[in-house]
Amino acid sequence: MSSHHGYILGDKMISLKKWNTAAMWSGDVERDTGAICRVQVMDACLRCQAENKQEDGAVVWGECNRPFHNCCTSLWVKQNNPCPLCQQDWVVQRIGK
Repeated sequence: MSSHHGYILGDKMISLKKWNTAAMWSGDVERDTGAICRVQVMDACLRCQAENKQEDGAVVWGECNRPFHNCCTSLWVKQNNPCPLCQQDWVVQRIGK
């Protein structure tokens, strides 16, 4: 590499004009708290607990990679489209446990 940040590839000189970075993160879903109901994501939400639906604890992740209880999110998006935390448009990435 020369002093003007160029690289030699074979017999041609190339230079780096722009560098874009990306970050990936992950969290401990077992300890994440749902931003809508404030109950740990891996536990049944308040609504499911009240209706005694302990088995319905599905977790949904948005494209922003934030997890929420599926039933809390389904109610949330009827009134609000953005993610409750980052305000990006809510688009489901995956549903699981």
